[in-house]
Amino acid sequence: MTGWTAALVEERLVEAADVLKRLPEVKVRGYFNTWPQMVHEFADLVGQEPRRLRRPPPTSAAISRMEEALPWLRWLEPEVAKLVWARAEGTPWKPICWRFAISRATADRRWKYGLSLIVWRLNGRRGRSPQRVQAQRMSSNSLNYNRTQ
Repeated sequence: MTGWTAALVEERLVEAADVLKRLPEVKVRGYFNTWPQMVHEFADLVGQEPRRLRRPPPTSAAISRMEEALPWLRWLEPEVAKLVWARAEGTPWKPICWRFAISRATADRRWKYGLSLIVWRLNGRRGRSPQRVQAQRMSSNSLNYNRTQ
């Protein structure tokens, strides 16, 4: 696909973060019980908190898209990749700014730079990545991608 945009890349990274959260934990299988589940009567259930419903596990297609999207972050500098991933996970801007010790405007600029660099690579451009100044121009002028959140 050669028509990648910043919005499509962001959507794919958000989906990858969501899929990664929904995957089952990898843990050692402990002891288990072979007894059947206890059947509760109505009187037993009165006053109990309702069970929290869990989201279903991701589909195999969603896992494949996640595995395709995760290597994109390797194209970025480590700090920019962490910032882009934090936004994909839905972290608000204020904790991101505290974590990286940068202003909100700088965080937004670096986030757009990261997305634009991924778009640049996905659209078939290889070799040396653009310099920071060129990438900032590329993210602000050619992509015209404004984030209101």
